[in-house]
Amino acid sequence: MKKAGYSPSLHSPLSIILFPLLIVNCSFDYGTSRNDIERPDIIMHNVEYVRVKQGDPLVRFHAEYAERYEEQQIMNLDTFSFEEFQDSGYSVNTIGNAGAASIELDSGNVSLSRGVYIKIESEDISIETSMLRWRDNERQLEGGENEVVEIRRSDGSVFIGRGFHADAREQTWQFTHGARGSYVDTD
Repeated sequence: MKKAGYSPSLHSPLSIILFPLLIVNCSFDYGTSRNDIERPDIIMHNVEYVRVKQGDPLVRFHAEYAERYEEQQIMNLDTFSFEEFQDSGYSVNTIGNAGAASIELDSGNVSLSRGVYIKIESEDISIETSMLRWRDNERQLEGGENEVVEIRRSDGSVFIGRGFHADAREQTWQFTHGARGSYVDTD
């Protein structure tokens, strides 16, 4: 039994007109292109990286997970810890950790987030906050304008404020607002 209706053959005049229209209006979905979503060039687990200058280690960091983007020269890290060396790499001056970090490989700038802790032995201070940014060429450390930063010394001094800024060359630090705390004078 044949069903009623029209079914043009591939050689009928109607199919010759409709077939090119179908091809023009047809699109194929090959998934999202690389330009739509950034994909890392390298994904690594349990990473240890050492930055060296003139044969001496400057910084060593460890991360549980890392994504490296070659074109942007960025490395994003999870569960991040680091050590900064002095004396040609023979002693550690600074240690720190953060839940996440983003490193600009060409500039050396680093953004730390998700809970940041840094201890600087030569300055006898520790810094705790939710996020910090290190600008390597300027040798400056900055907190967000509204981020609370807490600085402690081993003598019991404590300073808390917002708008934290430190200059490693000048060995100064300041808060732009909301500063409070206590200073212990041991002299």
